Amino acid sequence: MAKQKAAFMDGLDKMVINEIDIPEVSGKNVLVELEYVGICGSDVHYFHSGRCGSYLVDLEEQYMLGHECAGTVVAVGDEVTSLKAGDRVALEPGITCGTCEFCKGGKYNLCPDVVFLATPPVPGCNEQFITFPENMCFKLPDNVSNMEGALVEPLSVGFHAANQANVQVGDTVVILGAGCIGLVTLLSCKAHGAGTIIVADAVDAKLAKAKELGADYVIDVKTMDTVEEVAKITNGRGVDKVLECAGHPITIAQTPHLVCKGGTICLVGIAAQEEINYNFAQIMDKEATITSVFRYRNIYPKAIAAIASGAIDVKGIVTHEFELDDIQNAYEEALNNKTDLVKAVIKMK
Repeated sequence: MAKQKAAFMDGLDKMVINEIDIPEVSGKNVLVELEYVGICGSDVHYFHSGRCGSYLVDLEEQYMLGHECAGTVVAVGDEVTSLKAGDRVALEPGITCGTCEFCKGGKYNLCPDVVFLATPPVPGCNEQFITFPENMCFKLPDNVSNMEGALVEPLSVGFHAANQANVQVGDTVVILGAGCIGLVTLLSCKAHGAGTIIVADAVDAKLAKAKELGADYVIDVKTMDTVEEVAKITNGRGVDKVLECAGHPITIAQTPHLVCKGGTICLVGIAAQEEINYNFAQIMDKEATITSVFRYRNIYPKAIAAIASGAIDVKGIVTHEFELDDIQNAYEEALNNKTDLVKAVIKMK
């Protein structure tokens, strides 16, 4: 059987490259030769801490990370009808049951039986070839590269965040955290017509990237108080929409102090701990709405169309590219480089 290279966690902070079989394809699945896989914040949490939120890696076994991916179909199963060899595709990494109340109700991201790449115990896609269901592979137009295709996954989170926050034309928005998810949320809020966008972070390179991508104001939390700065910018009113993308107890706790009366808070980032102190008196005094994000749903075609039309330049968030053989260094950089790394991708071939 033909072989491929694949990267695995081998305990905390360690990656190894193994040679494994290229899977056979059948039925409604396609075999995709992956070209790019992104490194997500959740991947870094698993790599360094062995957990992300309530999901734990079994450190007794080697484990494959990666869920942001795109590549080219090289073979199809005998029941595949919509794809053929040579088609370039972005993979939506969650395979759902299709029959539960959430799937039937259109909220398939909440399916209790979802099989999601790189969410333990399901292995990820840090490999050169993967088989995947035809209906979760979305064809990329000629003017959308495979690198952009790999970024459709995080962009979909940003799209879903803007939808969940009900961002409207002219809204004043603050985004807490300018990592990959914060930046794609920025791009999505701009596409939704937000009037003023404020971004807060502690990393200079991320703030610079936020400005480059269209933020109207940036707040360096190393030297500024976010609540005070937002009050200055909005003349004490607060913002219509708060999108918390850092997943940090401090920024989560700031959200009720930033939102205006009648405004909306959307919790996007996942905190390492499960319980966080929160000022609900502020929420009730302002009659604010709290929403949250768990992945995304029904977004991929719109996200791909937005990239293809030029409405969103998602490739602008990528600052570092690594080869598969250099994946140990790639993850170490994603973990430790707070100077200039915003988004890293792995080139698989």
